[in-house]
Amino acid sequence: MNDLEKYFRQNNKKLIHKWIHYFDIYDRHFSRFRDKETTILEIGVNQGGSLQMWKSYFGEKAKIYGIDINPWCKELEEENIKIFIGSQTDKKFLQEIKKTIPKIDVLIDDGGHTMIQQIVSYEELFEHIKEDGVYLCEDLHTSYWLAYGGGYKRKGTFIAYTKNFIDYLNAYHSEQKFFKTNNFTKSVDSIHYYDSVIVIEKKKRERPNVEMTGNIFFDDTVQNSHKITKGKIVSYIVLNINKILRFFRIGSITSVKRWIVKLLFN
Repeated sequence: MNDLEKYFRQNNKKLIHKWIHYFDIYDRHFSRFRDKETTILEIGVNQGGSLQMWKSYFGEKAKIYGIDINPWCKELEEENIKIFIGSQTDKKFLQEIKKTIPKIDVLIDDGGHTMIQQIVSYEELFEHIKEDGVYLCEDLHTSYWLAYGGGYKRKGTFIAYTKNFIDYLNAYHSEQKFFKTNNFTKSVDSIHYYDSVIVIEKKKRERPNVEMTGNIFFDDTVQNSHKITKGKIVSYIVLNINKILRFFRIGSITSVKRWIVKLLFN
């Protein structure tokens, strides 16, 4: 049991409401920030218990900030904990917060959990996370709950929105002119999906390099030159068929190579 779960189990202060499997996720991605000058922002204050938990976990050097729409939450401020009252869908409000607080080391979205709330908060605040910071959005199961605007493979859910991140992460390898690298590609090191949670770890990133070491063990280009010629012809044909299929976003035909070999060489 990690320190966060221990705190939760022994908590007799303000209310904390968390899924139990979250504690391992938090510790895995947040532990490197402990006992350092760290800026934490949590969206969704509720009863203030989680802000106190972060304060205990990250240590006395940490500055903890909270966002909530409920004006009563302002009463939950204490040393090293400051709370802003406003809506996480209010872009101007979020922009003002960015002017007020330092760059963020850890951002936790535990707010209203609707699709628009999660999307707007991500779009406005992600750029304010430090180069080596962490973004975590929890309770993503609402992307499957009707009351929150969710549904399996439904357009507009936050889960569907984040699936695009996978493409952005790999954009350096795109051969298509219309799909290019963006700020996400250049600033994100990894994306982690868990049950109901996404974690994005930031890191400045340039185009990846590939290298080879060691010696060639055998060279069969002379013995199999006739096979290599056939292979080049087939590969050229398959490549051009796949270009057409890719344009229409149709999956590649895995059996086409065998069929061309039969047609041309049998």
